[in-house]
Amino acid sequence: MASESSANELLRKVRKIEIRTRALSHQIFAGEYHSAFKGRGMAFSEVREYQYGDDVRSMDWNVTARLRSPYVKVFEEEREMTVVLLVDISRSGLFGTRQRTKRDLIAEIAAVLSFSASINNDKVGALFFSDRIEKFIPPKKGRSHLLHIIREIIELKPESDGTDVGMALRYLTNAIKKKCTAFLLSDMLDVDSDGSPRYEDALKVARNRHDISVIKVYDPREQTIPDVGLLHVKDSETGRSAWINTSSGKVRSEYSRWFGRVAENERKLFNRYQIDSVDIATDSDYVKGLMAFFGRR
Repeated sequence: MASESSANELLRKVRKIEIRTRALSHQIFAGEYHSAFKGRGMAFSEVREYQYGDDVRSMDWNVTARLRSPYVKVFEEEREMTVVLLVDISRSGLFGTRQRTKRDLIAEIAAVLSFSASINNDKVGALFFSDRIEKFIPPKKGRSHLLHIIREIIELKPESDGTDVGMALRYLTNAIKKKCTAFLLSDMLDVDSDGSPRYEDALKVARNRHDISVIKVYDPREQTIPDVGLLHVKDSETGRSAWINTSSGKVRSEYSRWFGRVAENERKLFNRYQIDSVDIATDSDYVKGLMAFFGRR
């Protein structure tokens, strides 16, 4: 009986997020998505007789020789794409102090992107990761396929707690041979002690093969420590814990400086490899954030 109740609750969650995000995709995002992420490749369409001004590099020499008259190849832009969502389901995504957790926000944004891609007749796949590959759903079309992805976004429980963005990017590079549009949805908290991203090499390789965009989700409370006296804190991913004196101005300012270094190092990395990105907070209107992001592309 309990399992039946859980299944019904999951179906209600899936249906609720489908209704909300499908409407957004149809009414708002479909056009912006289409313009921002339209097919980059060119597909052969037909041959026709050469006309004044045609690029001689498009000449079809075989047809020209056979018909003894100049012919050129005509290409059309490939509209259909393959979209892959790289979804961070590590334990840090369970954090949230305002309207929702980071994981909840990632789920809604991923659903919007999925339906927007479907409206554009694109294939959609999903890669779920922590510090290991938790699940990979190969790209396909169809409503049932999209709902399968959304169910996993809502329900999939990671077998590991940490975060390894580089590993997810390497898996994408190896699993998807043809160029795809990939959205990395994560809080991007995968850094060394000095705040340097640990995924630079993998990002560099993946960027050369695929069109990578980063949608970073965060909670405003992560950026500063409130003055609440002696506080016991625990890292949800490593399990390490410690007591800190939040009344110490030095402690609070050092944490803020560290978080600032993380953000600055991330910004420089994305600029270096020309990665499009957007930061969306758990207490913000993600519709505005995504619209601005689409508009910049």
